[in-house]
Amino acid sequence: MGRRIVFDAIRWTNDTFRSEYAVVTVILAIMGAMALITDLIGVHTVLGAFVAGILVGESPILSRHIEGQLRGVIMALFMPVFFGVAGLSADLTVLVDHELALLTAALVLIASFGKFAGAFIGAELAGMSRKEGIAVGCGMNARGSTEVIVASIGLSIGVLSHNLFTMIVTMAVITTLAMPPTLRWALGRLPMGENEKKRLEREEIDQRGFIANLERLLVVTDEGVVGRFAAYLAGVVGAGRPTTVLHARGEGEEAEPGTDAKLEPIEKGAEDSREAARSSDEELARAAPVTRRHEAELSAETVAKEARKGYGLLLIGLGRAVTSKGGFARRINEIAGAFEGPLCLVLKATGAGRQMPRLGPEGGKILVPVNGTAIARRGAEMALAIASVTGARVKILYVARVGRDEPRDTVSHRRREAVLKDTVALADRYGVEIETAIRSRAAAADAIARQAGRGAALIVMGVARRPGEELFFGETTTGVLQRCQCPVVLISDARLSRDDEGREELRSGTGTG
Repeated sequence: MGRRIVFDAIRWTNDTFRSEYAVVTVILAIMGAMALITDLIGVHTVLGAFVAGILVGESPILSRHIEGQLRGVIMALFMPVFFGVAGLSADLTVLVDHELALLTAALVLIASFGKFAGAFIGAELAGMSRKEGIAVGCGMNARGSTEVIVASIGLSIGVLSHNLFTMIVTMAVITTLAMPPTLRWALGRLPMGENEKKRLEREEIDQRGFIANLERLLVVTDEGVVGRFAAYLAGVVGAGRPTTVLHARGEGEEAEPGTDAKLEPIEKGAEDSREAARSSDEELARAAPVTRRHEAELSAETVAKEARKGYGLLLIGLGRAVTSKGGFARRINEIAGAFEGPLCLVLKATGAGRQMPRLGPEGGKILVPVNGTAIARRGAEMALAIASVTGARVKILYVARVGRDEPRDTVSHRRREAVLKDTVALADRYGVEIETAIRSRAAAADAIARQAGRGAALIVMGVARRPGEELFFGETTTGVLQRCQCPVVLISDARLSRDDEGREELRSGTGTG
């Protein structure tokens, strides 16, 4: 119950107030309230603040920006004040007494042996090697805030004397200072296992990733086939992240024959994502609430109002979004124009049928065109995230205009190899096997369309949003939407500012890129 109350308080504050530090303020208020509650029921105030920290840390709405602000307040204010007050209560001059000094040394040895032995035995029971057990014991032997907190409570209620408090603080300081060198020594003797290497590689790739760092998702869908497929994809890529769905009533195409309108595709996508994580032994994402708002008439103002609350991606899945000329309908332009961050458009191309793809190991492939840009990599990451959950096969198509007689040992050739190597590493991170191909002697749209005609069920493209009032991603994207017979997912970067638009027009020489 407390977790839900704290989450709702943080989300309401984030969505209601425009102040830079509103969420940090309400977190501090929650901490103070819980500390007062525990004090009133006869438990020390620090335990209430400790429980508040647990609940706040589990809130899915806590973005990295807000967490950084809170960590700054703690590190710059609360920790120095706490340890300063604790230090004022300690009197190190008592250690001049040889008897107390020997007792303190014995306390350090007994405490270190006890904690090291307990951690080492636990590592042995868990099936770790002897060297791993030593490393765990060295890492767990440090004592810092927890021991000082407990000792401070004991001193305040008269259970501990000042001499004993000083001995405990001294023990905490010595073991904390001894931990880094002993842990470095233990880790230096420990060979890195294959699982640990994979984990570190996965974390390194995730640091540069887009999907891995996505914190909050805004979804705009209707009742049609495209809307339901978009909601499913939102559940796949947004599992464990707070998601808001703006549902347009009565604006979609007719539902796909054979589908059950009562099913919730976004929950289905999230559950499939958790099941995939469970089967691959990855950390399961915590279930995050999905907020639904049914709009009688979805407008750009509605999206803009919601977008001010802070979202990392706007995913749009609306029927009749693409015109016969490969452009976008007016409502798509209006909705996209109301959001300044990255976009993901789920589109039924002009030549596609009524049904959306049924992705899986036995279905068609996901085709991903890349050209070496950061936004194209974002498209590849989106496709691999979908494939890791659905089991669909992925084909990476590198598209570039290259001369017929270009030698292999050139900068552009090495660049293509580097791009494909990076994509293979990204695929390994998601546990997806991919095929790669290079098409260099045809226009990009023609090459993509021909490859899509060979059994592609879905095309996922990373595209750059061009300057201008209307939504435009370049001639290649327009050509793909006109010629391909399968659905298309476009993921773009953020909208350019006015200054950036001017620089882009000067760079390209035209207003259309």
